Amino acid sequence: MADASQEPGSGTAKPTSAPRKGVVLGKDGKPCRTCNTLKDFTSGTKRITKAPVLRACPPDVEELGRSSWTLLHSITATYPEKPTPSEQGNVRQFLGLFGKIYPCWVCAEDFQVFMERNKVRAESREEFGQWMCEAHNDVNRKLGKKEFDCAK
Repeated sequence: MADASQEPGSGTAKPTSAPRKGVVLGKDGKPCRTCNTLKDFTSGTKRITKAPVLRACPPDVEELGRSSWTLLHSITATYPEKPTPSEQGNVRQFLGLFGKIYPCWVCAEDFQVFMERNKVRAESREEFGQWMCEAHNDVNRKLGKKEFDCAK
């Protein structure tokens, strides 16, 4: 018998209840973690007033780096398990451009050199994740930071 939470013949789940206002759903009908903020999820709870955080623009190299790795690892985590040739080309093109327009020119040059020596491996999510971990470790070595275990 078909699950009532799926559209007939689609194989994709429909949300079983209406989402909170402002919450973006993923293709699977569940709240999309990378498309929503914690604020979106807690919008129905008691509000706590906080002073706004003022950030420097442009950010310093440390904040820029942390934010950039958050973006890159988020892209990696949501990359298709079996990407199409078009998706593989898109991610390679994005990373090539990312390395050319990155605001920290020294960092940009280092990333370009890494990509010349280590071609982007994007045939699967697992392979792309391994490549991204190696890229991050390359930067961490240069900064004298602890390396990640890419086997995890």
